[in-house]
Amino acid sequence: MANESKNQTAWLSLFDKYDILNQINKNNLFSIKAEQINEYRESRLMTKFDNTNQLPEIFSNNNIGILPTSRGSYVLGKFNIFHKFESISDVVDHHPYTNIYESMDFNNISSESMAINCAYISKILDDFVGEPLVATVSGRMGSNSFEFSLNNSSAHKIKVDKAQIEIDGGFEGERYFVLIEAKNYISDDFIIRQLYYPYRKWQSSIQKQVRNIYLTYSNGIFELREYAFASLEGYNSINLTRSKRYAIYNTVINIEIIQEIIKKANIEPEPTNVPFPQADSFERVINLCELISASEFLSKKEITENYDFDSRQTDYYLNASKYLGLTETKSINSVACGVLTPKGKALFENDINTRRLQIIELILAKKAFRETLIQFFNKATMPSKNEIVEIMKQAKLNNVSTDITYNRRASTVLGWVNWIVDQIEE
Repeated sequence: MANESKNQTAWLSLFDKYDILNQINKNNLFSIKAEQINEYRESRLMTKFDNTNQLPEIFSNNNIGILPTSRGSYVLGKFNIFHKFESISDVVDHHPYTNIYESMDFNNISSESMAINCAYISKILDDFVGEPLVATVSGRMGSNSFEFSLNNSSAHKIKVDKAQIEIDGGFEGERYFVLIEAKNYISDDFIIRQLYYPYRKWQSSIQKQVRNIYLTYSNGIFELREYAFASLEGYNSINLTRSKRYAIYNTVINIEIIQEIIKKANIEPEPTNVPFPQADSFERVINLCELISASEFLSKKEITENYDFDSRQTDYYLNASKYLGLTETKSINSVACGVLTPKGKALFENDINTRRLQIIELILAKKAFRETLIQFFNKATMPSKNEIVEIMKQAKLNNVSTDITYNRRASTVLGWVNWIVDQIEE
């Protein structure tokens, strides 16, 4: 579901004023100037869509995308501008490092630039690329002139000339020039333009092979995906060529450690003021807490508009973090915001090794999750949804009564327990 926002209201006015839908249906493309967009809202804010969830409904409902063609011009059409992240192996390469840099806190990576610097200093980038690299370029710059097609269609051929691009990190070695796009939050997809436009600029500017890497960071894990374009002029010809997960923490969690946590876990009563979680991806629960920690507080609107959540997911994942006692809602400047509780602050002040173990302890203090994991260890296979529902009923959850609700919440139990199992490395 796309987000309701000021962008949505402003774009509705623009679509109405310039009859954009009919113009696209008639001519395939519609060009618009920044000055026209600025009549309703700043064009910089109106055209920044890092993932599908940030699109206004007028775009998503009509399969419309928008791309810059120059520093002050954009083109709209019925074409796909995003690429869905592929699942990659759960195997993690533990990369040792010596933190001799006092200004770099490897346990508190709160921005994309810090994530890139950490991957660079710890030689993760060197390992992934296959040669020593040196940081050379970053920041905003202008593109060169180039043409490309969308959706493999000549009807969607676009010419770009001196559009503004931004490079999170550019690194050069003896054989390769590497472009890095980075995010410190988890999303389902990304806008191809962030890789394609810089790639087109640099592949025509230097002789070395240009490689495109998308880096995501959360909770001590760096995920690196390398993408190539099968056709130089094919925006949508992007494909994943290789991927790898890295960690810079040193503690390896094994089955014995998890079983010891189970033995020592004191079962806590179910909270009465928070619903049982409906948030299947535990990685995103942690990531949301990381984002709140870095910002001190985030409103529901900020979470929904900036971090690939729709409004329902924002509620689900905030409630999930509240269920574990990590966040609470406070009124800040008369706006309801998610903030870390004292327990949450203490947890995220710890090093990543300690943090992971404490998070597992928090989950296993809840009976439904603990008993599901015990059954997994006893049977050497994950319980079925029906078996998890029976475990949940015995745990006497609050405000969960119908079979439909139990089945929905069972997916969350399964997702969180699978996250714990994924932490185990033999």
